[in-house]
Amino acid sequence: MARRTGSADSATRALLLDAAERLLLDEGYAAVTSRRVSAEAGVKPPLVHYYFRTMDDLFVALYRRGADAGLARARAAVTEERPLEAVWQVLADPRGAKFTLEFVALANHRKAIRAEIARDADQVRELQLAAVRAELQRLGISEDDVPPPVLLLVLAGVGQVLRIEQGLGVTGGHEEAVAFVERTLRELSDGRDAGLRRTSRR
Repeated sequence: MARRTGSADSATRALLLDAAERLLLDEGYAAVTSRRVSAEAGVKPPLVHYYFRTMDDLFVALYRRGADAGLARARAAVTEERPLEAVWQVLADPRGAKFTLEFVALANHRKAIRAEIARDADQVRELQLAAVRAELQRLGISEDDVPPPVLLLVLAGVGQVLRIEQGLGVTGGHEEAVAFVERTLRELSDGRDAGLRRTSRR
């Protein structure tokens, strides 16, 4: 018979996730144990496993909570008037840099976390790619000149480096990189980069 677990919308479950997140951000993922989480939340240790069968379940729930918020921001970005710039703002958002860094490290040791991160990344990437492709088409920019997957991967790569380095306290060159990317995307959105417009060659 399956062991009973606590409700997903329980206030106690949210309290445990809040406690786990504080430990993760303050001391790193290794500090997130059932005993430390229960102490941080001010509850008895058995409650951790009442709501989460394993620590992997707790980590997945914690990651999912943050990822769902990120997915909501990504969905909002692709509906903006200037989606290229809005997608970039999501990719380079410094919020959650430490959170992301800890989960990337954790994914090296826990398959469940690695699978969850990959699933979330694929979902967000597909959403953003569709928006980038549609916007380039609207601007009259040929996919031969600016392949949408390449543009998105470049933006994602730069954004990820910025977030990882910010999580480590490294910021050298960040202002210049952000300024360059934002200026380039503005030029694309405003149609000022005539060399990339089909209409300029007609």
